[in-house]
Parts: sequence; C-alpha cells; structure tokens
Amino acid sequence: MKVTQEYSDKTAISLSLICLAHCLLVPILLVLFSGYVTLSYNNELIHYLLLLLAIPVSLYALFRGMRNHSKLSFFVTGLIGIIALIFAVTIGTVIWGEFGEKLFTAIGASLIVFAHLKNYKLCRKLECDSCHSAL
Repeated sequence: MKVTQEYSDKTAISLSLICLAHCLLVPILLVLFSGYVTLSYNNELIHYLLLLLAIPVSLYALFRGMRNHSKLSFFVTGLIGIIALIFAVTIGTVIWGEFGEKLFTAIGASLIVFAHLKNYKLCRKLECDSCHSAL
C-alpha cells in the first residue's frame, strides 16, 4: 500500500478538524439532546484516543514534508500545534478550566491544519515525485 505525502497531510487535516469539531460541537449537542438521550460519555478518553491517532499521523506527514521540501517553518508550526493539543488535553483544564482547554484545542488544531494545508499545497504546486513515493 502506498502512503503519500498528500494522503498523510489530508488525514492529519481531517483528524485535526475532527478534534476541533468534537471540542466545539459535542458540548452543544449534549445540552440540546440531554433530555432525549441518556448516555455515558467519557470525554477524556475520547481526547486521548484522538491524540493517539492524530499525533503519529501529523508527525509523519510534517516530517516527510520537511524532508521533501526543506520547509522547516511548516514542521515547526505543526509541532507547536501538536504541543498545544497535548497541553489542552493534559493540563489545559487544570490551569484555565474548560475554556482554556477549548482555546488550546482550537489553537492547536488550527495550527496543525494550517501546516498540513501548506505542505499539501506545496506538494500540489511542485508535483514532485517525493510526495508520491512509498514508505
């Protein structure tokens, strides 16, 4: 199976957007449907699972993009976003409460999406073979 730079960037963007949507939409949906749906919702477990999926994919795509195109700025931007997500999930609530957690999640996910979009666009612009090679 071929894993390309474009595919890994698209996957990382999707995971970041899922993380952002989860952070912003799930609380609203729980309030709206609380009278209709009874469910046991472990918010922290989902955060850790999303991080477990998003971090390796993001790091892989960012590292490949840096190696293929020598753009350290995209890698650093994405890495700062990953650190912000880790910070949000681990100690964001403790320090700044739920608002802080959401703020750091939004900032982190946005930085990650931005870095991967830049990588993706550069790959498309250059149409380089290194973006389409196998692992």
